[in-house]
Amino acid sequence: MAREFIVEADGGSRGNPGPAGYGAVVIDAATGETLTEAAEYLGVVTNNVAEYRGLLAGLRAAHDLDPAAAVHVRMDSKLVIEQMSGRWKIKHPDMKPLAMQAGRIFPAEQVTYEWIPREQNKHADRLANEAMDAGKRGEQWSAAASTAELAAGTAPRKGRGELRDQPPPARTVTTTDKPTADTRAASHVASPGWSSAPDLGAPATFVLLRHGETPLTPQKRFSGSGGTDPALSDVGQEQARRVAEALARRGTIETILASPLTRTRQTAAAVAERLGLDVTIEEGIKETDFGAWEGLTFGEVRERHPDDLTTWLADPSAHPTGGGESFAETAARIAATRDKLIAAYAGRTVLLVTHVTPIKTFVQLALGAPLQSLFRMELSAASLSAVAYYADGNASVRLFNDTSHLRP
Repeated sequence: MAREFIVEADGGSRGNPGPAGYGAVVIDAATGETLTEAAEYLGVVTNNVAEYRGLLAGLRAAHDLDPAAAVHVRMDSKLVIEQMSGRWKIKHPDMKPLAMQAGRIFPAEQVTYEWIPREQNKHADRLANEAMDAGKRGEQWSAAASTAELAAGTAPRKGRGELRDQPPPARTVTTTDKPTADTRAASHVASPGWSSAPDLGAPATFVLLRHGETPLTPQKRFSGSGGTDPALSDVGQEQARRVAEALARRGTIETILASPLTRTRQTAAAVAERLGLDVTIEEGIKETDFGAWEGLTFGEVRERHPDDLTTWLADPSAHPTGGGESFAETAARIAATRDKLIAAYAGRTVLLVTHVTPIKTFVQLALGAPLQSLFRMELSAASLSAVAYYADGNASVRLFNDTSHLRP
């Protein structure tokens, strides 16, 4: 008679996207005995990716115990349970490869799925949080415990001891920097063109255009979504005309999306007129709200709000004086917008007419870099950047801060 296992799994992301981890436990269905525990810090990924990684770990652990066993999966993720049960379609490019991997571990007839409330999934939740806590301390950390180790009290998990001396496996990314935002690169090592992976088809390509100059631009004043909403200057209007000509020569733009602010709508209108396209407003790509710093120079902010500025420069979760939006919040907004647009424009080339922080964030997310990297990028008015997104979840930065079209 085949053995029966219960797999309970969970994943979490502090910030979604943010530092993430998973936990999984395999239980003997007949006795209620815990047979195996597993947990891992994942670096910076979304909550859904972490939950799928927990499912994968649980199924693999059960398969290692007995590949002929009947497995009943219990999770508090409605998304994972419904998708793996076949009741919900899997549309997100990050989810598809993970679901396919999970479906190949056991024959479909051996696995059943059940959604449970969070309070009934405390064991796996605790393991996931232990992994995230270790990751927050900058530790390269994973844990797995067998029945014998659990009984002997030597299971290699937090509080019992294992910090790996060897680097983590290729599928895991760990960092000693404070992780603050999601990226596909965090869970995918290979890049298209550098391996023998199959043809993934045409990527969704986002051409990222920063708007032309406004009167505030040459003075380097904070100009976000909470300020005076300045229009393009004469110089900015000429820049918009030149970038429109450059994009017309390339001839690859199929759709134009623009931030709702005046300067981006004006820049987008110039391009749209030249290309014969319409402009769709996309709220998700508006600039960060800089609160009370709107309209001020960096020096003026340092004079008036020195402590707030110091904190803001050191902590991506810090807010500008008077509220506004932190860089961590902007990153979460951009990641959600990116995912939505990738699903909507798969295989197409889309122009996003946006701002400094959103463009830098698209690039930062694609590279898997920490949010502090935003302070190390220079982005000129009316510059072009580009990121391509493939069906397996990989992202490829193809262009950054190109201003060649602005030269005489």
